[in-house]
Order: sequence, then C-alpha cells, then structure tokens
Amino acid sequence: MFYVPGTVLASCDVVVLDGAEGRHAATVRRLRPGEQVQVGDGRGLVASCVVTAVARDSLELSVRSRRLVPCAVPALVVVQAIPKGDRGELAVEEMTEVGVDRIVPWAAARSVPVWRDDRGVTRWRAKAYESAKQSVRAWIPEVTAPVTTAGAAKLAAAASAAFLLDASADQPLAGVTVPEAGTLVVIIGPEGGIAPEETAELTAAGALSCRLGPSVLRTSTAGAVAAAVLLARTARWQ
Repeated sequence: MFYVPGTVLASCDVVVLDGAEGRHAATVRRLRPGEQVQVGDGRGLVASCVVTAVARDSLELSVRSRRLVPCAVPALVVVQAIPKGDRGELAVEEMTEVGVDRIVPWAAARSVPVWRDDRGVTRWRAKAYESAKQSVRAWIPEVTAPVTTAGAAKLAAAASAAFLLDASADQPLAGVTVPEAGTLVVIIGPEGGIAPEETAELTAAGALSCRLGPSVLRTSTAGAVAAAVLLARTARWQ
C-alpha cells in the first residue's frame, strides 16, 4: 500500500508517487511498468492502479478502480501507557498490524518516560503510518496526544465496553462479552504496573479488570494480544 492525499486519489485518473513514497516504490520495491499496486488516502479510499512509468525516485500510476472501505465496527481504541525506549514504537507497530483503530498514549503514574514535547507522538505516528503501509490498511490508525489518567477514565466511561488489563484479575479477557457496535477501549499499564489509585479511578469509570492469560506480558506486546483476543470475537475477524 502507498498513500497519497485523498483529493488527488479521488479526482485524478493518473497519480504520481514522488517524495518518500516514490523513492520507496522505485528504489526499494523496484516496481516496473505493468505491475499492479494499491494506493490509499489512509482514510478509507483505496484505488487499484497499474504502473505506467518509472523514474529514478517517482512512479506514474494509472487508476483502474476505486473503492471506499468503511470504518471498522466495533472501533478498537488502545490506551497505551508510555514505555521506556523504543518499546512504545514496537507496541504501535504490532497494534497497527493487528487492526487497532486509535492509539492513545497514557502518561501513567508509573510510566518512566515523561514526554515534554511532541517528539514522542511524532515517532508513534510515523510508526503507525509505516506499519499501516506494510499491513495494507485502508485506514491509518489515529495516534492522539497523550492523556492523563483522568483522560483515560473519560474514554472508558464513553466506550461501549472498556477493559483494564490486570494480571491478577479473575476475569479472563477471552471470556468477556464483546459488543457488536460502538467503541471498545483497552487500557494497558506501564512496566511498573498500574497504581492502585489509577485502578480505582478507571474501574469507577466503567473499565472491567481482566487478565490475558497465565503469563505476564510486556506492556509493548499486551496491546496487540488483547486486540487480537477481542477482534477474534467480532465480525471484523469472522
């Protein structure tokens, strides 16, 4: 999948891939005239195209057909506590591949990193973009600005169903009732665990404490696994 602005994809029968997308297509993928590719706008519009010309760092594509992929139902939101190092980007990569629709960085009480500017969000958004291309997704997941625990609680309260991952919980995530529509919210804590006062605030907002399984997963992988468990029980994966 390659991405171009929606205004171009919707109105032009010939699309030119240039810049970073063009260089990747021409020098990394080494696409040649006659090959078929998919191009999207990242917001549901997808075009099937054929390569008609190749330059050093650009491609010319002929649009053969277009289709609009609707938003997935139910929508899946993961509130991800900000982890150390590059584990946040790993989490974003895996969650994007699985099918998460929105990723919300959470400045949890026990999160070690403190984001003082937009660089963390920028890195996460870039990783979501790259992973959506690799996964051939019609919709690029939204990565929002970071939220506090109060913000995470608001998301849980507004959701059709919200789940707080807790390795000590009695309720397995695989056994919960999953709504067929609306929004599902999954909350993932940091490496040091969720503080008791945060658990109290989130469960008071309606989040159900659940465990994934008998083992304790890293914060960077828990979101993708939880998403897979839930999506497997919806029409999205059936």
